[in-house]
Amino acid sequence: MMPSPSDIERARHWIDAAQRIVVLSGAGISTDSGIPDFRGPQGVWTRNPAAEKLSTIQHYLAEPEVRRAAWQARLEHSAWTAQPNRGHRALVALQRRGKLHALITQNIDELHQRAGTDAERVIEVHGTVRRCMCWHCGWRGAMQDVLQRVRDGEADPPCRQCGGILKSDTISFGQALVPEVIERAMRVASEADLMLAVGSTLQVWPVAGSVEVAHRAGARVVIMNDQATPLDALAALLLRGPIGELLPAICGA
Repeated sequence: MMPSPSDIERARHWIDAAQRIVVLSGAGISTDSGIPDFRGPQGVWTRNPAAEKLSTIQHYLAEPEVRRAAWQARLEHSAWTAQPNRGHRALVALQRRGKLHALITQNIDELHQRAGTDAERVIEVHGTVRRCMCWHCGWRGAMQDVLQRVRDGEADPPCRQCGGILKSDTISFGQALVPEVIERAMRVASEADLMLAVGSTLQVWPVAGSVEVAHRAGARVVIMNDQATPLDALAALLLRGPIGELLPAICGA
């Protein structure tokens, strides 16, 4: 169910008046592109809690069978066929209007960039599945190149530079976030005059704290999600409904 026309109009008015909009996007913006979320009612980990093990760094590093399963899962990752949807394109429209100050994303699919958002404005706090990295020497390269090795028969391909363990260039459970990335996310949040939290459960910290930072700095906060979040009390406006319909409605896209 979509919010009332008056709530949509209020959000549109705030966007028109804003000069430095910061967006925090979560998995909910990509579900219309065919990428399932993790913690929603039909989320990957909700339906299969054991799948979390593939994304836990301690298990990944210590258990070859977990790595082999993870490589097979990467071959079938929905990001390879997903296309940007109306929600992603609505944020590009904000950029074209000169409104988008920064886009903090929890997503690893790069659909924001593929939709047309300037890569310099996108802050990927959890990395990207489209790149691969070596846990030991830090080598980075294209994920598809390594996936071709898996297709050619390497069940757990090692780094060709040092022989170390390869993984996606994403932040796994138990893996430290990149301090400079988090610092940048909090800095841009403090500079916002309007914060849009889009499709995020706001349960993953410290990135969810960017909403609190923006609120403390005086920004209006609009939370768009299909379920309640722990930070709903900070919102000047709550919009419940499909992100692919809500964002175009309030962005005029």
